[in-house]
Amino acid sequence: MRHPHAAGVREVATFKRKRVTPGKPGHSVQKADSSPSDERRPRRTKPVRRIPRWPKALLGVGFGLVLIALVAGLGLQGVTQRYDQSLAKELLLDPAARRDRSSASSPLNYLLVGSDRRNAAEQSDQRADTILIAHIPAGRDRAYLISVPRDLLVEIPPAPGNAYSGGSDKINSAFHFGGGGQPGARLLSATLTQVTGLRFDGAALIDFSGFRKVIDLLGGVRMCVDTPVRSIHTNTQFNPGCQEMDGARALDYARQRYDLPGGDFDRQRHQQQLLRAIMDKASASDLRTNPRKLDEVIRAVGASLTVDTNGTPTQDMVFGLRGLRPEAMKGIQVPSRSEMIGDTSYVVLDEGAAGLFQSLRGPDLDGWAQANPKWVNHL
Repeated sequence: MRHPHAAGVREVATFKRKRVTPGKPGHSVQKADSSPSDERRPRRTKPVRRIPRWPKALLGVGFGLVLIALVAGLGLQGVTQRYDQSLAKELLLDPAARRDRSSASSPLNYLLVGSDRRNAAEQSDQRADTILIAHIPAGRDRAYLISVPRDLLVEIPPAPGNAYSGGSDKINSAFHFGGGGQPGARLLSATLTQVTGLRFDGAALIDFSGFRKVIDLLGGVRMCVDTPVRSIHTNTQFNPGCQEMDGARALDYARQRYDLPGGDFDRQRHQQQLLRAIMDKASASDLRTNPRKLDEVIRAVGASLTVDTNGTPTQDMVFGLRGLRPEAMKGIQVPSRSEMIGDTSYVVLDEGAAGLFQSLRGPDLDGWAQANPKWVNHL
């Protein structure tokens, strides 16, 4: 059966930059005739490219909405349609995890799935390195980033179309058992809906390795290291203190979990801090006066994303989320704890998780956060 939102979504819209030259078909400027009457016509000058006013408040709900954040800063006319072509679009949400179109007065929930590999040849062996729920209350002026522990023990439902019949496992394995990519994201979304009762307004699959270029184009980000740690990937030593990091260093730091007091829970917090740092740098950079650099940043973001807008046009999303501010972001850790089961380390839910999931489905996550400061990260 054809999905009800499929008509507005291309299966995969790959990004190709079209090069055109004057005088060739498809170019918007035509060469003038050399007739004498042209001398009496006013000469057509090249229009000056005006950069609309950049808003003080830049949208910030995670990597998957960075493109919308940047486009929102330039206004809606023409810019959204232009950069919409740089996004790959797929149906990433399982039908059971897909929410009906939300009203303007209801909160929004987006699923963000991060992986370091998007190579089709390696796709079936992928696991979700990062799982985030971006929650935007009805006021659309703030956002919560809820990090789902990748080692969370859950029941994974059967995967349609392949041999996996379902079972108990770590939640990041759902992406692998689904086959990675689009089918992996769909099985992961179905698993999350089964665990939380939450249906999503959209989703994004993010290639984190591609965001090294985004951070570098922004001139790096400022990260504050709270605990000394040595990278198990590059042997880099991260010492305490606030410091500027380039893309490779920032992503390397945000991936560390060993030798940290909170293990993977510290890693989740550092990833949330990195998202905030990117938003802060984007709002403070010279993008508003440098259209060429802006073009490079937006295209780099688009090349790293696959999105499911749940049938909502990108322009409508930009307009509806234009009031979000980076300083109004908070991170939330799902109430849970590490536990050894047999010879394997898992994360299991605490009693407080049920209240969080209920608040995510309803209108009062603010109230839950105020009542449960233990699980809130002020970014």
